[in-house]
Amino acid sequence: MTADFTRNEIETGRRLFTGEWEFTAAAGTAASLPPMRGTEIAFAGRSNVGKSSLINALTGRKALARTSRTPGRTQELIFFKGGDNLNIVDMPGYGYAAAAKSKIAAWTELIHVYLLGRSNLARVYVLVDARHGLKDTDKPTLDALGKAAVSHQIVLTKADAVKPSELAARINEIEAALAKRPAAFPSVILTSAHDGTGIPELRAAIMRLLAERR
Repeated sequence: MTADFTRNEIETGRRLFTGEWEFTAAAGTAASLPPMRGTEIAFAGRSNVGKSSLINALTGRKALARTSRTPGRTQELIFFKGGDNLNIVDMPGYGYAAAAKSKIAAWTELIHVYLLGRSNLARVYVLVDARHGLKDTDKPTLDALGKAAVSHQIVLTKADAVKPSELAARINEIEAALAKRPAAFPSVILTSAHDGTGIPELRAAIMRLLAERR
């Protein structure tokens, strides 16, 4: 379950994301990855999981990350920078069967290179639709994160669309699966970009992560 945070942590997390945010780079190949600067956190997830909407809610921007009704539109690693040397990376959505196999292979290779070579990457937040839970299509990404020994944490999206009793069961199920993955953070963060559920806690969690790295 989402960790408890003090009022001070919630407020500090809010301030962390209230500054200016801007697009800095789009990398479609390993050679086009921008130079490392500050601390990076990345967001991964299946196509249509609500990744762009969550990034916009997190940063308090309506259109920082591009949202689309078309699955698989994000085909590059998209980099944004904010205050306190924090950088957000929007990773290509996965699990979209209609994408060409060659394109999927290229995305996969790019992500593997990124995960293995980014020493300033503090954590990857893997977004999972709360209505569906973990799926087989999430496994390759979780396996890649584990193989690269990259810290990662599950963030449930669209929590407003699920009954509380179902959410509790889903969280227990996911946390049991994470217990078998050494690089996975053991608790799940519950969010909804639609009604703001969990956004203050996610900000506080990221703030706490940055503090731990200093």
